[in-house]
Amino acid sequence: MSQTEYQTPRVEIAGENALILYFGEKTDPAVSAKVQQAVDALETVLADVLIDMVPSYASLLVIFNPLACDHLEVRRRIRTALSDQASGEASEGRLVKLPAYYSTESGPDLEDLATRANLSVEEVIKIHSEMEYRVYAIGFAPGFAYLGEVDERIAAPRLSTPRQKVPRGAVAIADRQTAVYPAVSPGGWNLIGLCPTRMFNPDATPSMPVQVGDRIRFEPIERDEFLSLGGEL
Repeated sequence: MSQTEYQTPRVEIAGENALILYFGEKTDPAVSAKVQQAVDALETVLADVLIDMVPSYASLLVIFNPLACDHLEVRRRIRTALSDQASGEASEGRLVKLPAYYSTESGPDLEDLATRANLSVEEVIKIHSEMEYRVYAIGFAPGFAYLGEVDERIAAPRLSTPRQKVPRGAVAIADRQTAVYPAVSPGGWNLIGLCPTRMFNPDATPSMPVQVGDRIRFEPIERDEFLSLGGEL
């Protein structure tokens, strides 16, 4: 077991109709897998009282209908469900492949990042695309998936001055995390490419192509393929 992983989750009250489960002390693939395993189990066990669940790096917020259940009953169901699965293997999550057009045209910070890392642009692209990342959390904006961990050779601090406008689909790095911007927004991450996949579409089912616990691989594509897949420059 990872040193950052709790043997059993810590359960605390998070509001009049919410409990929060803590699975570990910090970001860790094993902890993230346990979070997703709990989501899968509790969707069934709490189906008749569940309003929502919000998974994060090492925790899970459970929101329930207070007219149908109370904290003690929800806590009892959670403990029973997680105890029953304690000896099982944590899910590895789905493998989701995201196309990425890496270039100085689509990634305005790519060349500077490579220079600071004492690498070529091609080496940065190779390192970033050969890693497998786990979705640790979704936040900041709908569809913004925090992915980790980036190879330390290409880890890069946030920009000292955030951009006013980051394009939808921007593939970015901040410290040892990477992400795809789901919509046009301000942002201070280092931009290294563009992804044509819509990370959030309210008219689609499901509305996001990834969820917490999934494994992500970026697949380099050329400019023409990026445009043919609906990407915009």
